[in-house]
Amino acid sequence: MTTVSSYRPNTGRTVELLLLVLVTGIIMLAYANVGLAQTGALPTDMVTYAAGLLGIGLAFHIALRWRAKYADPLLLPIALLLNGLGLVMIHRIDFENTYEGVQAPRQLVWSALSVVFAIVVLVVLRDHRRLRRYTYTFMVGGVVLLLLPLLPFIGDPHYGSRIWIKLGPFSFQPGEIAKILLAVFFAGYLVQKRDVLSLVGRRFLGFPLPRMRDLGPILVAWAFSLAVLVFEKDLGSSLLFFGLFVAMLYVATERVSWIAIGLLMFVGGAYVAWLLFPHLQQRVQLWLDPFATGINQVSMGLMGMASGGLFGTGLGSGHPEITPFAKSDYIVASLAEELGLFGLFAILLMFVLIVERGLRTAIGVRDGFGKLLAAGLAFSVALQVFVVAGGITRVIPLTGLTTPFMSAGGSSLIANWTVIALLLRISDQARRPLAEVDEEEQAAAGAAATQVVKLR
Repeated sequence: MTTVSSYRPNTGRTVELLLLVLVTGIIMLAYANVGLAQTGALPTDMVTYAAGLLGIGLAFHIALRWRAKYADPLLLPIALLLNGLGLVMIHRIDFENTYEGVQAPRQLVWSALSVVFAIVVLVVLRDHRRLRRYTYTFMVGGVVLLLLPLLPFIGDPHYGSRIWIKLGPFSFQPGEIAKILLAVFFAGYLVQKRDVLSLVGRRFLGFPLPRMRDLGPILVAWAFSLAVLVFEKDLGSSLLFFGLFVAMLYVATERVSWIAIGLLMFVGGAYVAWLLFPHLQQRVQLWLDPFATGINQVSMGLMGMASGGLFGTGLGSGHPEITPFAKSDYIVASLAEELGLFGLFAILLMFVLIVERGLRTAIGVRDGFGKLLAAGLAFSVALQVFVVAGGITRVIPLTGLTTPFMSAGGSSLIANWTVIALLLRISDQARRPLAEVDEEEQAAAGAAATQVVKLR
């Protein structure tokens, strides 16, 4: 006999609300610090920014109480804190009136629009398993978005890479949305094929290898990532998409051999691309010796971070504006200069927490598709942060990816807040008591049966 407990666990929504208030206070303290350092007075628009950020957080919080009351209580406050700190740094660089222009007010508007879009996703998508029905539709959508920058008239090349499209006064990076669509496709495909992909073929030096006929999916992903690298000349996006597929393939099959094969294939493809494209050769040269060609973006970022030391120069007291693209590609270096090594570690730790909560959700959710999707979304954040921070600190060659939630620009904000919405939806299912899950499934089955009867 199965006994269903009437116990209802704590949803965590009250803790989430208190954290949102605390996060808003931290952001406003940083905002005030910038104003005092630059002008000697508190910013006149401080109340406006405080109300905007708190309003964003409260709107999402109310939506969670309404539609996903068991969702993870830490994801929203962490994402809002990262978004707010990025906004503070953009506002701080705006004081110098660099060629990038004033962007903080625009960033606040994009933040609000991104959260509204994420709320719509959360409210409309009542069950993440519905996404599996459109597995191949998401594949087509992801491929189309990645190919858009290659089209004439709307493709907008930037510094050797074609990853942007431009429609009138607006520019957009479709690869940010494509990573979500491809993550859904990978999850739907792998949950269907993982039994076949888990089979072991021959062994090499005691290392289990997959069967040759099962190498098709990874070969296709490899070829597609190479196409992105060759035609768009974008090493970062190529690494992100291929790394995402290999990571999800490992989660689905638990075969380390897939990771080894994937790394070898990507290194080989990147080496061939390096031989073919001077743009990539220049980035590799800057990676090996950032001071070989004199003062440049990489060397200026390194000197700025070095001047920050352990504790930083203080918000508003450094010179991050000297480095090109300090608000976008190099916002991590800007924050490291004024917050120091400890501040940079704190920011990276917040990203680690997002990834950890995503992987915890993947472990807790009860369906295979949800496990793979949550793990894939978490890995996408981890890989993107690694590519950005690794490029700035010379762990890997520099790429053109944005820092999630922090870099100036709307496409990155929309994509990453959507990632948070999907993780919250899956975590609600993972943390929901079995009794309520059974009730919902029975109600859905009853509604479907009633519809069938009406059709008859």
